[in-house]
Amino acid sequence: MSSLVETHLECNNNIKINFDGGDLSSDTGMFLIKEFIHKIGFDKVIRNTFKTNDSATFRFHKDTENLLQEIYQTIAGYFQDDDADELTNDPVFSTILEKKTLASQPTMSRFFNRMDLDTLEQFEQIHNTMRQRIYSMDAPENILLDIDSTLFGTYGNQEGEGFNYHYSSHGYHPLLCYDGLTGDLLKAQLRDGTVYTSNGAVEFMKPLLSEYMDQYPDTNVYLRGDSGFAVPELFDLLEHNGCSYAIRLKANKTLYKEAAHLADELDRLTATNKVDYAVCYGEFYYQAGSWKYPRRVVVKAEKPTNQMLYMYTFIVTNMDLKPKSLIQFYCNRGRMENFIKESKNGFDFDSMSSHSKLVNSNRLQISMLAYNLFNWFKRLVLPEKMRKLQIDTIRLKLLKIASRIVRSARYIIFKLCSSCPYKTEFYETLENIRSLNLQPKLE
Repeated sequence: MSSLVETHLECNNNIKINFDGGDLSSDTGMFLIKEFIHKIGFDKVIRNTFKTNDSATFRFHKDTENLLQEIYQTIAGYFQDDDADELTNDPVFSTILEKKTLASQPTMSRFFNRMDLDTLEQFEQIHNTMRQRIYSMDAPENILLDIDSTLFGTYGNQEGEGFNYHYSSHGYHPLLCYDGLTGDLLKAQLRDGTVYTSNGAVEFMKPLLSEYMDQYPDTNVYLRGDSGFAVPELFDLLEHNGCSYAIRLKANKTLYKEAAHLADELDRLTATNKVDYAVCYGEFYYQAGSWKYPRRVVVKAEKPTNQMLYMYTFIVTNMDLKPKSLIQFYCNRGRMENFIKESKNGFDFDSMSSHSKLVNSNRLQISMLAYNLFNWFKRLVLPEKMRKLQIDTIRLKLLKIASRIVRSARYIIFKLCSSCPYKTEFYETLENIRSLNLQPKLE
């Protein structure tokens, strides 16, 4: 057998290599994810909610199993469809999924192509149900809706792709809404590449706002958005749903005129020093032509270091924070860029591999589930010193742990690497999972 052939190394004749090490895996830390998913009942929610319109009467690999396999693979960092073939006989993944072998790449591709509008609606229901479960353990006092758009690059003539002038590139132009306090991705929607930023934003936000009003009436809801979302329809929606907001406005002649007194103040502040940085704040009421009534606008006027020209930031809001505090509140929105980067780099959000926009939309929802599951895992059960780490670092330290599998008549024993430097963190995470307190009615 080729596995028994030993190979000597020329660099050191005392070293021999063969492929007779037995059942081994490098992803044993994934059992922590399995235990967490079981504890919060995610696998039960999938089995009770998810079903494709499949005409086949029997499949060896069921669609709920395929969905869970894709989520586990994504969390572990296996993004390519071909990775399913590499993991077919992996002992950790087959044990986690309670199967002898995993679904292969062709099986997974057929599964993706079976997803449609019905599965998109099911994913929304799954997200809603899982939020209820997580909030039952970690009820939020405040929710900060950070809404933004981004670019998902495409290759070839894919359905719905187009040239987006803002990003100067071809692709899709999805809408994303994160909780700026926790990093949870609350909603994601794939859109054509040519649509404007605010296109469909009201319809996108309406169900989410209704959910928080109906299910979490004691939670304070806030929203931040850039100037692309400064449309009166969104203002009206937020105001009628008890949502406090801070949205940037594009500068125009009227706004500059209203802020002229701040330019005079900057002139006084910099009269004897035209080099150093200077800033001042103000506010006024402003009504654009499409607005039904005036709204409060907070303005920041600043002179950058070593520059003579003044820069202005205009924020429309229904909040009563002082101008400086309101500007600081808005500027912290920069965290969302980190969330988007983590989603793309750590969970392959922007991999649009299908010609069908509908299939790509469903795959985005799967990536969203993987992202949120890991974000909940990180926030609720990881040791405190690891909660600010990025997904790649946590994978390296806690999920990519080598093990040897020993099988007996009754048990499967995974013997983890003895030299693992994060053994203490592994056991602490496991204990934290077991200590989670899910409401009985949600179990």
